[in-house]
Amino acid sequence: MSSALLVASLAAGLAACGGGGGNPLASTPYDASGQIAFSAAMGGKARTDPSKTLEITAKGGSQITDVTATDAAGRHLRGELAADGSRWRSTSALAAGAHYTVRVSTEDELGRPGRHTTTFDTAAAKQLRVTFGPDSGTYGVGQPVTAALSSPVTDAGDRATVEQNLHVEASPEAVQGAWYWVDSKTLHYRPREYWPPREQIAVSSTLDGVKVRDGLYGGPAKSVALRIGDRVEAVTNAAAHVMTFRRNGQLVRTIPVTTGKPGFSTRNGIKVVLGQESLVRMDSNTVGIAAGSSDAYDLPVRWATRVTWSGEYVHAAPWSVSAQGRANVSHGCTGMSMENAHWFFDQVRRGDIVRVVGSLGPTMTPFDNGFGDWNLSWAAWMKGSAIGARAETVLTAKRIQAAPRLRPEL
Repeated sequence: MSSALLVASLAAGLAACGGGGGNPLASTPYDASGQIAFSAAMGGKARTDPSKTLEITAKGGSQITDVTATDAAGRHLRGELAADGSRWRSTSALAAGAHYTVRVSTEDELGRPGRHTTTFDTAAAKQLRVTFGPDSGTYGVGQPVTAALSSPVTDAGDRATVEQNLHVEASPEAVQGAWYWVDSKTLHYRPREYWPPREQIAVSSTLDGVKVRDGLYGGPAKSVALRIGDRVEAVTNAAAHVMTFRRNGQLVRTIPVTTGKPGFSTRNGIKVVLGQESLVRMDSNTVGIAAGSSDAYDLPVRWATRVTWSGEYVHAAPWSVSAQGRANVSHGCTGMSMENAHWFFDQVRRGDIVRVVGSLGPTMTPFDNGFGDWNLSWAAWMKGSAIGARAETVLTAKRIQAAPRLRPEL
């Protein structure tokens, strides 16, 4: 056989193979744009209302066999295809302000495959923005994660949508945790127990473009990364007038202290370090004690570690050294010697645990005066979640709102 005949023979064989032996399903898909209709405006500058359902209808005797609709973030729009292939309609909400690519496969009345790809954009809507707290950095084992919303969310179903799209991941040690709705615009996240030392925590949101309710869609959110330091716990026994300071379970120092006197008793319970000031001026007017009162004060205070927004500190109190370890004479703060206060100041960071026991004062409130989150039992904490038991996820690796006006309590 000549080389020319061999080439011709091979070409014929290839053509037969490519033609699929007359099988219409093996032929190159035809352009199906004329055989389908969309409920949304495709292409151009028109934008689709994201609250509407996307519907695709077959025309001219053809049938729809498959539809995929994906936004620019890679999220698939779920949908349902009619049994007779006459119609496909979306069953999940469109994202607002999104760009979608839609791929439709069809068959005509002879069984030949058709295909059409098109795009459309959804209109922007009011955005629900999330600000996570605290800022990225290193914190103590008691530091909660916070999420501040730009608009209130009150409906239980809407809250579930938000909560399911706020993610906290921790590594290397798996932990169990959940969000708690403090109010309609604020959530806190904590694990069941304190964060493990040296844990890496990543906080992120997948709420962007997600429908929360009619007219309100999730917006973008900046992720944050936290690192947890040593497990530092300072426990003050107000009745015994002493603080024990432990790091990773080991007793490091025992410090004589004085706490709130009758009428100004220090709050019991677990508090979290909010910040530190090497020098702060404490004025009793800011806590309702008028000048001229026997309890009035106005003086500079050194080495002040804040544990409530209303002004409770652990600080140096050189004027009360004779009472430290013996009696409670302060206006609510935990006072100690200059040397001990300076040492304490250098040992702690934001998020470390400061606990008071044995005081005649009330228990630290959970949310309105700092971070008293740990004073709620886990069962009570779970009642604040919109998704309940589903929130008790085992994590594999997860910032703080602006402080209210500072008011010291000497």
